[in-house]
Amino acid sequence: MSDAKADVNAKKKADNTASSHTLLEGRLGYKLESALLVRALTHRSYAYENGGLPTNERLEFLGDSVLGLVVTDTLYRTHPDLPEGQLAKLRAAVVNSRALAEVGRGLELGSFIRLGRGEEGTGGRDKASILADTLEAVIGAVYLDQGLDAAGELVHRLFDPLIEKSSNLGAGLDWKTSLQELTATEGLGVPEYLVTETGPDHEKTFTAAARVGGVSYGTGTGRSKKEAEQQAAESAWRAIRSAADERAKVAEAQASAAAKASVEAEAVAAAEASAAAEKAAAAEKAAAAKEAVVADEAVEAPSTAASDTASA
Repeated sequence: MSDAKADVNAKKKADNTASSHTLLEGRLGYKLESALLVRALTHRSYAYENGGLPTNERLEFLGDSVLGLVVTDTLYRTHPDLPEGQLAKLRAAVVNSRALAEVGRGLELGSFIRLGRGEEGTGGRDKASILADTLEAVIGAVYLDQGLDAAGELVHRLFDPLIEKSSNLGAGLDWKTSLQELTATEGLGVPEYLVTETGPDHEKTFTAAARVGGVSYGTGTGRSKKEAEQQAAESAWRAIRSAADERAKVAEAQASAAAKASVEAEAVAAAEASAAAEKAAAAEKAAAAKEAVVADEAVEAPSTAASDTASA
């Protein structure tokens, strides 16, 4: 290859890399120092195949601490009554490889990672461990380049929805446990999961259906059986919870209507009783007045008679 053609190819590759980085920075909301971002995206497999380049592992270590600090601080402030053990479980539900990988997939982070040929050929761009590690490295890079406030803002934007979702889970802090608790409360029985898989061994996709009492309430897909079952459990939990909430609303509306009807009936009865009392009082007053007239007439009659006798 001529030097001129090599220079053209190198320039084209650099332009593509710059464009790719701009796209990722747009999704992150921060423009980072180029070399720092490149290192955050460099998996060890790529580094080893290209002469021992610096990897993203030190940034991953830093980003893990920043992520843990921000999430822990958020949980501490938003759940003032939770004990230490429950806070630790909540943090573990947010800061784990599966959760980080889902956030990474939402950013399409896999398409930006620099991977070696071996990892590339075995579906490395969608591996949970690689996505999670790279996301932590990116958070570490934002911290070094922009400071803790910027890194914290990024963590909040990416993880607050997950924190809120985890806060709604049951004591076990996973959807399967929460679904089992809910179905027990609703008297529906124990959930079961039917799982199927498709695709080659290195790129399998699992699909799970959550069934309760022979009825399918939700499905989920994932890169592992556990991930698919968790998604199916979440879907089923939301469906059953929604139905239960709707029944509660109907019952509440019916109770409210019954209470309103009872109040109205009591008001009508009170009005009728008041009217009857007023009528009785009026009748009693009229009778008293009549008696008074009769008494007056009885007094006047003897007086008139005596007067007539005297006149005669």
